[in-house]
Amino acid sequence: MSASVHSPVVQPPEVRPAVPEPERKSPSRWKLLAIVVVVVLLGGLAYRQWVKRTPAPSAAVPAFRTVKAVQGVLQRTLRVSGQTSARNYASITIPLLRGPDSRDNLTLLTLAKSGSQVKKGDLILSVDTQTAQDHIDDVTDMVRQAHNDIEKRRAEQAIEWDQLQQSLRVAKADLDGWKLEAGAIELRTPIDKELIELQVEESAARYKQLQEDLASKKIAHAAELRILEITSERQERHLDRHVTDIKRLTIHAPMDGLAVMESIWRGQEMAQVQEGDLVTPGQRIMKIVDPTNMQIEGTVNQAEIGDLRVGAPAHIGVDAFPGAKFKGKVYSVGALATGSWRAGNYVRNVPVKVIIDGSDPRVIPDLSAWADVIVEQKDDATIVPLSAIHNEDGQSFVLVKSGVGFAKRPVKVGLTNATHAAITEGVNPGDEVRIN
Repeated sequence: MSASVHSPVVQPPEVRPAVPEPERKSPSRWKLLAIVVVVVLLGGLAYRQWVKRTPAPSAAVPAFRTVKAVQGVLQRTLRVSGQTSARNYASITIPLLRGPDSRDNLTLLTLAKSGSQVKKGDLILSVDTQTAQDHIDDVTDMVRQAHNDIEKRRAEQAIEWDQLQQSLRVAKADLDGWKLEAGAIELRTPIDKELIELQVEESAARYKQLQEDLASKKIAHAAELRILEITSERQERHLDRHVTDIKRLTIHAPMDGLAVMESIWRGQEMAQVQEGDLVTPGQRIMKIVDPTNMQIEGTVNQAEIGDLRVGAPAHIGVDAFPGAKFKGKVYSVGALATGSWRAGNYVRNVPVKVIIDGSDPRVIPDLSAWADVIVEQKDDATIVPLSAIHNEDGQSFVLVKSGVGFAKRPVKVGLTNATHAAITEGVNPGDEVRIN
């Protein structure tokens, strides 16, 4: 018998049907349309209210600038540009040395401070003179040696002179002896007579030659001494030059004033002179200036120089101090026009100096400055701007305000400058004129 085997029955899992989620309701079209309509209506109402409140633009009315004619002083000026300088000053330079080493560089040992006030007689500059002092010691020994050489040669000449005098005395005695022998010549043989006569002649010639040698030797001795004296004088002058040079290398202020240093090349740039710099004889080191008497050194174009006169008043300003104004006058006008290397020789300028009245501690040398020189002036003039004057068919006129408009009024123009004009006829002070 076969036994049947029953396997367990596996039930499939129960599948539950999915429950659909409820759909979200979207706003309907008529609601969106209603919202849009409401927004449009509100915008229209707001624009209508804004239009009602905004006033209508009025017709454009042209605007004109006007200015009133004034009565005053009108001046025509000429601008002189340049830099300030002192009228009274003393240039301090390294002295030109007279010694043989006069071209050597020198070292500044003492120097007054730039911008300091100095008094007459104050030490302002000195140079290191140690090398010159050592050389002076050597030259002093040379002078002493030259004096000794003179004394030595004089002693030698005295000995030589005594020897010559002794030789002359011996020759004279020899001549006198032979002359005595010749006095008794009758007792001599003919041969002795000839010998005695020859000896007399020879002694006389020797004596005469020694006399001539004595005179020439005297001249020779004097010449030798003069040569030695000239050598001594040359050395003394050499010494005197160095001593004088050392004294001149210490410089004192020749006047009261302000110390202004010059600029020199130091390396690759310009710098003011200072202690320790190497300088050469003849080099300018500083100026001692009188700050109470200043001037402007400038130039004027040759085409405008005809309007300039010595003594003409001027208004002066310094670029470093815009608010400072000074008065002055033209002091000098150059006789010759000069050229400029930057503009070429075809542009010629005339140098002009304008002195500054009074003194101000702010005005120091080498400041850029200007001077408006008054070349012509009209007092109690009726003044209007140049832009208010019009010309038509050779006639000048201005537009004077009259009520709501402007009236055309002929005028006569007098003195003018760069911005204003004096009206001699046609406009009264206080009249309002159009300037555009």
